[in-house]
Amino acid sequence: MKEVLDTLVIDTVNDHNTIGTARRVAKMFIDEVFAGRYQSAPPVTSFPNVSQLNELMIVGPLTVRSACSHHLCPIVGKIWIGVLPSAGAELIGLSKFARLCDWVMNRPQIQEEAVIMLADELERRIRPDGLALVMEADHFCMHWRGIKDQQPVMTTSIMRGSFLENDALRREFLDLRKRRNQ
Repeated sequence: MKEVLDTLVIDTVNDHNTIGTARRVAKMFIDEVFAGRYQSAPPVTSFPNVSQLNELMIVGPLTVRSACSHHLCPIVGKIWIGVLPSAGAELIGLSKFARLCDWVMNRPQIQEEAVIMLADELERRIRPDGLALVMEADHFCMHWRGIKDQQPVMTTSIMRGSFLENDALRREFLDLRKRRNQ
């Protein structure tokens, strides 16, 4: 990071505002912004689906923060998760969805791959009959550089299992997500 600042001709020796900046930025990337790369996945306690719940559950919107791997600019948005639990599989608590989401999003990546990674992780953990994710996010690479558009929202979705096979279930998830978003 010091070399980057030196290349940008930023005085990190004499300017009281930038002394220690390289260390602070590197620490921020490792401990916060890109923590998902350096920390293990969070523990996720599960519990049996005693009631054999097999109805649609929607979690969200969860606020997500990431960084694009092309320019390291922030990606900030919301994600909704739809789960059709399997009667015989385990369930996880609401906060566990948020913890897994945070862990996946805290790394440099592109949005399209981030939602796939989160879907894979959730499927592995809870083995649902169906899983749906929708992510809407602002990309600051569009705000700060290039076209400098002020409304650059990207929406990506993942539909798996019952959400691919059942149009009514997919529509129910998308309609409920929209109502919550308004």
